[in-house]
Amino acid sequence: MSDDFCRCGRGHEWGLSRRKSFSALLGAGLAGALFSAPQHASAGATKTPPLPEDEGFMRIAIAEAAKGDFPFGAAIVSDGKVIATGRNLGKTNDDPTAHAEMVAMRSLIAERRESVLKKGATLYASGEPCPMCMGAILWCGIGRIVFAASIEQLSQKIGQIMVTSEQLAKAAPFANIAITGGVLAAESIALFG
Repeated sequence: MSDDFCRCGRGHEWGLSRRKSFSALLGAGLAGALFSAPQHASAGATKTPPLPEDEGFMRIAIAEAAKGDFPFGAAIVSDGKVIATGRNLGKTNDDPTAHAEMVAMRSLIAERRESVLKKGATLYASGEPCPMCMGAILWCGIGRIVFAASIEQLSQKIGQIMVTSEQLAKAAPFANIAITGGVLAAESIALFG
């Protein structure tokens, strides 16, 4: 198989290899844009304290995590109601992008209810969203995220890309998002055994 194609171990050829894709990103200058906030950035992340209802909704996300392929779960709440849940389905769907947050957001989008995400919805996640998920959260316009275990805490249990949700949000001048971390972190970490 040519080095120009990914090797997924199943005989598929899906496009450019990771090395060539990364080279293309670097060539386009996107890596620098991702990891350093523009000088004109005025939006971004606002750290907020937990609200009284956060523990109850986080327990729903943690319950989803307990059923996932990996122990990650999410719940999206709007107007005090859970409107979507998700759990990690990476192995089940043979899809490395099937993180809990993505599964929950995709379920709303599939139902043509993505406008709900832009009306101040809150996403609860058993683990701090990774850069892929956080990027999608920002693009969807979710107004607030609440997570249990931080990227730093998760990295002690499972590999992580060490970019926090706050760092990514600060690099997105088009978005405003409130971020609350550490809600029931010990319960989330306990799922890793």
